[in-house]
Amino acid sequence: MANRTDPAAKSIRGTNPQNLVEKILRSKIYQNTYWKEQCFGLTAETLVDKAMELDHLGGTYGGNRKPTPFMCLVMKMLQIQPEKEIVIEFIKNEDYKYVRVLGAFYLRLTGTDVDVYRYLEPLYNDYRKLRRKLSDGCFSLSHVDEVIDELLTKDYSCDIALPRVKKRWTLESSGSLPPRKSALEDDFEEEEEKEEAEPINDSLEDDIHEKNYYRGRSPVRERDRDRRRDSHRHRNMVEIEIGKGKAGNGRDEIETVVEEGAIQEAEVGVKTEKMGSEEDPEIAEWNRIRASLGLAPLK
Repeated sequence: MANRTDPAAKSIRGTNPQNLVEKILRSKIYQNTYWKEQCFGLTAETLVDKAMELDHLGGTYGGNRKPTPFMCLVMKMLQIQPEKEIVIEFIKNEDYKYVRVLGAFYLRLTGTDVDVYRYLEPLYNDYRKLRRKLSDGCFSLSHVDEVIDELLTKDYSCDIALPRVKKRWTLESSGSLPPRKSALEDDFEEEEEKEEAEPINDSLEDDIHEKNYYRGRSPVRERDRDRRRDSHRHRNMVEIEIGKGKAGNGRDEIETVVEEGAIQEAEVGVKTEKMGSEEDPEIAEWNRIRASLGLAPLK
């Protein structure tokens, strides 16, 4: 009969592979037109062509719960039981996303716990869009990584009860699986290296800033800077006075001469006081006597 399992097929989890699908759903698939017309006589080689024609995935839809072509092909794979290498090639196919999802779904039903994690977890990095047919016949947008997460974490998918699998940490503790390596791990390592390098760069910049600060605050440099500033200020004052002298009238010149004469008299008085304070005591005595006689003092 067309609905009989291949005699060469091995039992899965101690039962006929087709029994992984509930009896009600199996009956609906056997009565479906797509199953009778498109899936009759398919082999592992010709099934690929039908899988490439898929444009959506899903379980059953409508009032009488019709199965989708995706579900019919899953049933056909359970019936003919293709080689494991063929299923893995389905999963590794990057050109046809529905072929990849079909292989992943079949492996989730029939594969061992280790194979399920080993071959399905890399598909978390596939973010391509998928059309999914809902129970009311409408379509919704999904992604490959969402379907893979559903297969690994949920109990039902596309109206089929998924076989139980062990938790990943259990397989890791027993040594059956290595720790999962995320595709973002390399990016995290680069970020950590950058964060470690930033404090070093900051410390170098602080050291350079401190050196420049102390270098700028050197006493010798400050003294030279003050001298240059004073010389510039004096030069500017002289230029201003010269400009005023040239631009002024005769009255300004007279005032300038008077001021200069007063300055000279003050300087002479200061010099006289200094000289008087430095005279010899004997000369000072004779000058006092000569002053009493009305004579000029000795020079």
